[in-house]
Amino acid sequence: MPLDAQPPGRRGTVGHPYSPLTLRLVLAGFGLVASVIGAAVLFGIGQAVPAWVLVALAVVALIDLAVIQTRRRARRT
Repeated sequence: MPLDAQPPGRRGTVGHPYSPLTLRLVLAGFGLVASVIGAAVLFGIGQAVPAWVLVALAVVALIDLAVIQTRRRARRT
């Protein structure tokens, strides 16, 4: 098994590694969806405090999505 910076056939080099921004975008999107669904369920069963914690996490995920997308656009130009 070679010990190069990237496996053969993959994008990226030692000087310009492949960016994990797409993975972060997917994970933040999953966190947003899971938090919103969880908050809706918790509000539905009357658990307001944990639901508000999930709402706060959803807001953080939404901000993270905006930051990640801004960084992705900046890399393209």
